[in-house]
Amino acid sequence: MQGEARAFWVTAPGRGEIRGEALGTPVDGDVEVRALYSGISRGTEALVFNGRVPRSEWGRMRAPFQQGEFPAPVKYGYAIVGRVERGPHALAGRTVFVLHPHQTRFIVPAGEVHVLPDGTPPPRAVLAANLETALNGVWDARPHVGDRIAVIGGGTVGCLAAWLVSRIPGCAVELVDINPRRAAVAGALGVRFAEPAAAARDADLVIHASGAPEGLELALQVAAIEARIVELSWFGDQTVPLSLGGAFHARRLTIASSQVGRVAPSQRPRWDVRRRMQLALTLLGDSALDALITGESAFETLPDVMATLARSPGDTICHRIGYS
Repeated sequence: MQGEARAFWVTAPGRGEIRGEALGTPVDGDVEVRALYSGISRGTEALVFNGRVPRSEWGRMRAPFQQGEFPAPVKYGYAIVGRVERGPHALAGRTVFVLHPHQTRFIVPAGEVHVLPDGTPPPRAVLAANLETALNGVWDARPHVGDRIAVIGGGTVGCLAAWLVSRIPGCAVELVDINPRRAAVAGALGVRFAEPAAAARDADLVIHASGAPEGLELALQVAAIEARIVELSWFGDQTVPLSLGGAFHARRLTIASSQVGRVAPSQRPRWDVRRRMQLALTLLGDSALDALITGESAFETLPDVMATLARSPGDTICHRIGYS
């Protein structure tokens, strides 16, 4: 018997709506999940909502279980926590994380759900996809014990990356952001905070996650000689100018990209994406990470919420969607 679901669609650049759709019927090996919460991955989802995915990236930027095509109409998103209502006995009734667009109920293969560890509360688990991105970025960054590390950009991924590297013994970690109110969040995560003009120089490692060209320019300024700059931002169709004259070559700086679609090369022989996600879910047992959830709205308000976040996010870090 088919059921019904409601899902959020981007219907045109800058516009979204809630649509009803047939749920279908699970087959052997499938699970039916009822959504409890979803998280808005604000940087990427704002680019998708505003129709700013370059044509060259339409294939690579497809999310799991995405429907439609860029720029619109498209059903996009990848951070849902839900409860399994039908499926294999081992999963029935379990709370799971799924890389799925915002939707009230959905059917996916059982192998695509990740059971939440006992110590990870479902409301916090909406951070899992962003933590997986930050974790992969830290693997790409290759920090060392005792490093001076600058993380530029206090969005969800930047805050999570700063929190991860601050757990390495001896590391001095500074979170840099243009918003002075990020200082309270940095304090909750146990890292120092600075606005750009006061950012410490001579960082052994810089992780850039601001999504702004000015942030990457600052990364060049604060990096020490022969330091590594890891770029976690994705700029969509935006051109990023950089000052690569001056001391860039003399200081032998390295700018390296990081992207979550593939496991970092240093880990790839032993890790796959499922093991990486399970680690991310386990790490979410730390209650300090609740500081990154800066608001919650009902699912039915998602079109207006997404429009507001894409236009003027304000102090938002991660915005959570609740499903009644």
